[in-house]
Amino acid sequence: MTENTQQQTAPTTELPTQYAPAEVEGPLYERWVERGYFEADAKSEKPPYTIVIPPPNVTGSLHLGHAFEHTLIDALTRRKRMQGYETLWQPGMDHAGIATQNVVERELAKEGKSRHDLGREAFVERVWQWKAESGGQISGQMRRLGDGVDWSRERFTMDEGLSQAVQTIFKRLYDDELIYRAERIINWCPRCLTAISDIEVEYQDDDGELVSIRYGDGDASIVVATTRAETMLGDTAVAVHPDDDRYKHLVGTEIELPLTGRRIPVVADEHVDPEFGTGAVKVTPAHDPNDFEIGQRHGLPNLAVMDERAVITAHGPFQGLDRLEARSAIVAALRAEGRIVAEKRPYVHSVGHCSRCKTTIEPRLSMQWWVKVGPLAKAAGDAVRDGKVKIHPQEMEKRYFDWVDNLHDWCISRQLWWGHRIPVWYGPNGEIVCVGPDEEPPTGEGWHQDTDVLDTWFSSGLWPFSTLGWPEQTESLAKFYPNSVLVTGYDILFFWVARMMMFGLYAMDGTPPFHTIALHGMVRDQFGKKMSKSFGNAVNPLDWMNEYGSDAVRFTLANGANPGVDVPIGEDWVKASRNFANKIWNATRFALMNGATVEGPLPDASEMSATDRWILSRLNKTVAEVDAFYDDYQFAKLADALYHFAWDEVFDWYVELSKTTFFAGGEQAKVSGRVLGEVLDVMLRLLHPIVPFVTETLWTTLTGKESVVIADWPTDSGFRDEAAEKEIELVQQVVTEVRRFRSDQGLQPGQKVPARLDLTGTALASHEAAIRQLLRLQPEGEGFSATASLPVAGATVALDLSGTIDVEAERKRLAKDLAAAEKEKAQANGKLGNEAFLAKAPDNVVEKIRTRLARADEDIARIQAQLERLPQA
Repeated sequence: MTENTQQQTAPTTELPTQYAPAEVEGPLYERWVERGYFEADAKSEKPPYTIVIPPPNVTGSLHLGHAFEHTLIDALTRRKRMQGYETLWQPGMDHAGIATQNVVERELAKEGKSRHDLGREAFVERVWQWKAESGGQISGQMRRLGDGVDWSRERFTMDEGLSQAVQTIFKRLYDDELIYRAERIINWCPRCLTAISDIEVEYQDDDGELVSIRYGDGDASIVVATTRAETMLGDTAVAVHPDDDRYKHLVGTEIELPLTGRRIPVVADEHVDPEFGTGAVKVTPAHDPNDFEIGQRHGLPNLAVMDERAVITAHGPFQGLDRLEARSAIVAALRAEGRIVAEKRPYVHSVGHCSRCKTTIEPRLSMQWWVKVGPLAKAAGDAVRDGKVKIHPQEMEKRYFDWVDNLHDWCISRQLWWGHRIPVWYGPNGEIVCVGPDEEPPTGEGWHQDTDVLDTWFSSGLWPFSTLGWPEQTESLAKFYPNSVLVTGYDILFFWVARMMMFGLYAMDGTPPFHTIALHGMVRDQFGKKMSKSFGNAVNPLDWMNEYGSDAVRFTLANGANPGVDVPIGEDWVKASRNFANKIWNATRFALMNGATVEGPLPDASEMSATDRWILSRLNKTVAEVDAFYDDYQFAKLADALYHFAWDEVFDWYVELSKTTFFAGGEQAKVSGRVLGEVLDVMLRLLHPIVPFVTETLWTTLTGKESVVIADWPTDSGFRDEAAEKEIELVQQVVTEVRRFRSDQGLQPGQKVPARLDLTGTALASHEAAIRQLLRLQPEGEGFSATASLPVAGATVALDLSGTIDVEAERKRLAKDLAAAEKEKAQANGKLGNEAFLAKAPDNVVEKIRTRLARADEDIARIQAQLERLPQA
């Protein structure tokens, strides 16, 4: 449905005196959904425009990052819908394996139970029950924000269709030998008892200790330093650089590993930095990823000394101790043997923590399932290099290539119960069978399914096509794949975006999942600091929406959205956006009450005033400008352009300049009323994608039509009138200059002043009434005395200030200010003329003094001009 086929009622000028977002937003959104405005039709002949929502966790609630990202996506899709595209904004949620399992396990703990008390099937059923009762609250919050998603297509990464997609692609990758099982080092959470991905590891600076330990004795000894003394029980070598002369005599020999009675080799490996520390490192292949690689190169054994709960399993006095307890005990034992060469505590270093439970993660050797990413990552890199996919802003391409070109194989198995269970069965005689969605799993004695589930990123990597029905060849898949653009934060470029690229190209015969990747930054506080509950600066966007309205929050977020750059936001800025929404409301209400109309065609340009032609020329330039910014994902620039056009040009200038015309009535008032109606119509449509609620109310009131959601997007008519623009620029110069003079003289904005306007020979003559009204200038009466004369824009404005200001008091005030400015100038000149000072003073100090001098010169010129303009005694 387009604007031209909308239901129409008679326009009304009736609007409440104040805009009340809380009363408007909820009912409006439900009306949009009920009327199906956001639903996408796969059978439509319109060109498709598709964006998927980065699926929020089912456990999540709307935070400012969501609100920011959703505002940008909603703006894009609303505009494209208005432009005549069959627009699909695909919603859904992620099952969030670890996060959701943790939530339900905490609920069970309150009942004194664990998941093991229930068993796997009953626990999974309990999670589904939790989802039905408590999960997905973010969906309601998205409605509060105004998200124009197609709710009829909402998907969940664990629903039946997406589960089929997951099993299908696992089977295909397995059959193509791109999925395999192997023992490798992974990030392990001893609390969640599962492997976790890199993105689920949060690094923070912790206070620890750095201890230097002497291995061996005499000439056959080496000192190594470690922050994890407990792992020494699993050392199987000491490594040095091949070119390090200090240790060449030891390479190939064995030295004693303290406390264990074992002897371990000294190996030469180029991974070791000879300049760091002692130039020697302990090698614990089962508990460190770099050590594991060294161990692989040198055929070292992998000796695990901790279980899945990070409890020491090595034989001896430390067995059964927690890793942190063992650390202290081992350092004490080494100290007693005289093996501690140095100790540094506190030693601040970066430590990885589980993002879910905050437990310190443990690198652990474990049998896991992996994706062989080499060929997949190459295809993902080539798609960008070949121009099939564009990354915006382009400078982010380097980060993308740095990642996909150096991608390690991906650990996809998780030791959880909630998630997509790995479709592999093991037989009694070592058989391994991968089962596809249409295949029956093997049965019989001794057969059992793998107990692990898949990494959440595995299923979300299929999101652009699994949500459209893949692996079935559906109408929706044919219509809406590939996506037009992916809008997401640069922080998950490596994790989610790269995985979607790899899977999309693999599953869809080389067709990438989207044409463009538009990356945005992170939301920060007004000081540029990361928002965090621990910092005390985290903000619930719902609080701001309740206080100032959703439009105010949306406009503030869009106004800060420069591509790929972090977005600062503060409550004062949201207040300013609320004021903007109120300005749109009040100004539109005034315009409707004073003749603004959309009825009938636009008058011919010959019937319009210069003011009318000026605003229409500026309107079309704004349309073109906004379109260009949208196409370049420059949300901050388009929001700024709309703000200044609406507030400055339409409300502060056009409406004010036209008031005399409206008040006078007649044919010219009808012409200007139709022009103003046109400007409001187009302006509200331009603003709608960012501030949908206030614009819907105003536009439907103005036009009498059904909804701006399905109105036509404005197009640049090509109308330009440079002469009218220059003419109004002259008017603006006169008004601005006289206003500045009035302010300098201490006159109140509403204070009326007698004035004579000499506009002869300029294009200003027809604007005298408007100029007088804007400047509160009375006609010159009997006894008029021109006490101040202002030449501006080729005209002269003579003012009679007698009786309006105390000239003598004002002269004394300005003289005092002039003396202060001249003193400041003399001091600055004195320092800048002192060669000794200049030789010693830092550059920034000298630059500040130069700035002071320039400011003093400006002040002197300004004050002298004010003195000259004062009436003579």
